[in-house]
Amino acid sequence: MNALCCCLPELCYGIKHDLRPAHSCDTHWLTLLDHPEDTMSVKAFKLVSAVEREMLMGDKNYINIECIECCGKNLYIGTNDCFIYHFLLDEKVSTAGKITFAATKQLHKYLGLKKPVSELKAASALTRLLVLCDNTITLVNMINLEPVPTGARIKGAVTFTLNENPVSGDPFCVEVCIISVKRRTIQMFLVFEDRVQIVKEVFTPEQPCAVAVDGYYLCLALTTQYIILNYNTGVSQDLFPYCSDEKRPIVKRIGRQEFLLAGPGGLGMFATVDGISQRAPVHWSENVLGAALCFPYVVALDDEFITVHSMLDQQQKQTLPFKEGHILQDFEGKVIVATNKGVYILVPLPLEKQIQDLLASHRVEEALVLAKGARRNIPKEKFQVMYKRILQQAGFIQFAQLQFLEAKELFRSGQLDVRELISLYPFLLPTSSSFIRSHPPLHEYADLNQLTQGDQEKMAKCKRFLMSYLNEVRSTEVANGYKEDIDTALLKLYAEANHESLLDLLVSENFCLLTDSAAWLEKHKKYFALGLLYHYNGQDAAALQLWVKIVDGDIEDSTRSDLYEYIVDFLTFCSDQELVWKYSEWILQKNEEVGVQIFTKRPLEEQEKNNINPDDIVSCLNKYPKARVKYLEHLVLERKIQKEKYHTHLAVLYLEAILQLKSVTTDNCTETTELVLKLRSLLQKSDLYRIRFILDKIQGTDLHMESAILYGKLEEHEKALHILVHELKDFHAAEDYCVWNSENRDVQYRQRLFHLLLSVYLTAGTSDCALVMAAVDLLNNHPAEFDAGLVLQVVPDSWSVQLLSPFLAGAVRQSIHTRRMTQVALGLAQAENLIYKHEKVKQKGAPILLSDKKVCQVCQNPFCEPVFVRFPNGSMAHTHCAANRHLNSNVTHHSPSSSNQT
Repeated sequence: MNALCCCLPELCYGIKHDLRPAHSCDTHWLTLLDHPEDTMSVKAFKLVSAVEREMLMGDKNYINIECIECCGKNLYIGTNDCFIYHFLLDEKVSTAGKITFAATKQLHKYLGLKKPVSELKAASALTRLLVLCDNTITLVNMINLEPVPTGARIKGAVTFTLNENPVSGDPFCVEVCIISVKRRTIQMFLVFEDRVQIVKEVFTPEQPCAVAVDGYYLCLALTTQYIILNYNTGVSQDLFPYCSDEKRPIVKRIGRQEFLLAGPGGLGMFATVDGISQRAPVHWSENVLGAALCFPYVVALDDEFITVHSMLDQQQKQTLPFKEGHILQDFEGKVIVATNKGVYILVPLPLEKQIQDLLASHRVEEALVLAKGARRNIPKEKFQVMYKRILQQAGFIQFAQLQFLEAKELFRSGQLDVRELISLYPFLLPTSSSFIRSHPPLHEYADLNQLTQGDQEKMAKCKRFLMSYLNEVRSTEVANGYKEDIDTALLKLYAEANHESLLDLLVSENFCLLTDSAAWLEKHKKYFALGLLYHYNGQDAAALQLWVKIVDGDIEDSTRSDLYEYIVDFLTFCSDQELVWKYSEWILQKNEEVGVQIFTKRPLEEQEKNNINPDDIVSCLNKYPKARVKYLEHLVLERKIQKEKYHTHLAVLYLEAILQLKSVTTDNCTETTELVLKLRSLLQKSDLYRIRFILDKIQGTDLHMESAILYGKLEEHEKALHILVHELKDFHAAEDYCVWNSENRDVQYRQRLFHLLLSVYLTAGTSDCALVMAAVDLLNNHPAEFDAGLVLQVVPDSWSVQLLSPFLAGAVRQSIHTRRMTQVALGLAQAENLIYKHEKVKQKGAPILLSDKKVCQVCQNPFCEPVFVRFPNGSMAHTHCAANRHLNSNVTHHSPSSSNQT
């Protein structure tokens, strides 16, 4: 037995105790059963009288209504005195929207059996009315109520129903299912205009009490249980038990392969032909008499009330007092209820109005559930428009309750025009915006002040939500067409809240309207941000003017403590040269060393094009010595510009600064040391400055090392080494001098410098021990740089071999190394020569035949003498043709490296 059947016992008894159903559904409906008054404020239906007592029976109180049938405007009523009444129902709508029905009696017909008319069913395709009276189903004409001439009828029927999902495929017949007077028997008939035909007879386990049909499936209420029976295959499926003696069974087809049943415990159970329930049950009265469907509602009738239940959330939505009712049926979406004496119609209120009523009472979830359920009854395009609006309204309700997450999702799902939300906040929309709120309005609030009733905390929360929401949607499709309004509103919110994202907004792509945004930023004293706004809109001059005022203290804005450095960086990358020159004086006056960056750190492409002439910059920096030095260093050392004037100028500035510092203090301070090192580096590495000019300036100073460097540049090495050795007595510097001066020179030049230094050491004789030791150290430390034979000729005879043993060992090692390397090179050359000889022998090894039939590949003439040139590809040519440089292309693309053979 399947899930529905298994879960029912627990469901039946559990409902009476803890209200926990056994199967999966929305548990919220169970809670509401204890508080039905909470769920009954929806007015889904209005009860309207259709046929009053006087129209039907006049003063004949004994006449009672037994059954009804409605087909279009045609209403048929069967009575206990064997009459059938035919009325035409005319629906009327007043200017106020009130619906009434006017019933016009067409005729009545007495069947002559003196038994009540038990059931009526219309077969509009056949223009026939099926009438059950005295266990016989008679076919009568729908218009004149006359029986068909053939007298076709079905006998022995306790009750019957029509198959609304027929399987015969014949449009000119209807399928009828009856509960037969025979015990435990169901019969299937085909009914035509003037005849009937039995199709199937099915036997049931118990006596059937009620039946509904869908295709081949019968849903049966037996004596003790409900079952599903496939009359074509005979397969049955038990649903759940009930007792027919205690209550009236209800079996109603509500859709394709789905039925509604009156279950135990006052539950309206849904079941499919597979025996499962796809919907949670509805909770109605224990003594329900009838049920009808008007999607999305199930309507139930008991002794005193008509109750309306939602199929979407299983909640009871409405209760209508209605006594003495005993018939409740739905006909093509029209719900009709009847007492013994009168007929009434439950007129459904438009779903839109129901939804709006729910929204008005802030019952958002119910409204959304009802709106979703309405999809099947409303054209797709109309539904989409309606549903979006409902989502937007629901979003504003949640927003007003500060349920921001829920509101955001509803706004997104409803594709809200974000300006509807922005318009709630005073002054956020730009003054140029043409936005007009939706009509009818989506909410009841004039602005945020009314919504929050002046509560500043709530107002702050609402503003934080809008900031977050606008930041999320500004880069999505929601912002299309409204980007100016969104970004301008977001800027205003950021500025008002002093939010850190204000700067991020302004330095990235944005659509903030300049006029509104500028006024707002100025109002909130966000001058730095205002400068960014001006810059984004191409007004760099206005931006710089503001920022300069902030740095100068004319206006206050503490956004950036490093605003001066920011302005320097801004001007560095500014392409407007006029602005750069305009503010260069102000920049340099504030800080020379930082300010000069507007010239030294400009984009490489711009510097290479010399958009700003370096000479003009140097002239501008004459008043700022530190900046001038920094800029010349940039030109000479970083950009490596090969111009004499910049190199000379920088060297002179170094020299002047050093002399100035030396004139002030006799001690070498850190600044002096740094400048001396910079000067030496420049003098050593650069070859572009005016050497004589600098040397003249150094004469008479104590800058001996620099003088030596300059003499070296003039190739006056003896003077330079004399200064280093005799005046500075810096032997290590003298050795370094020989090294760096001989860089990228040949070996002979390098040896000449070292021999020259040795001669300087030795010219003073051997009386100066320091010079002697310097000479010995020079030889021992650099043996490879000397010609040993020449050294032995100049060193004093008094020097011992032990004193020069490192030098001699090094010299011998170098000599041996040189000899061995020469032998290696000679061996490699001999091997290469041998390879070439081998190739030549190989070429001579194969004979070459020359006959009078062979021709020169160049001139195509025969050979007159046995002298020729052979190319690697085997072709041959005259010697004079091969010498010709303009050879034919079929020969010239080969390298003529072959030997001559005769």
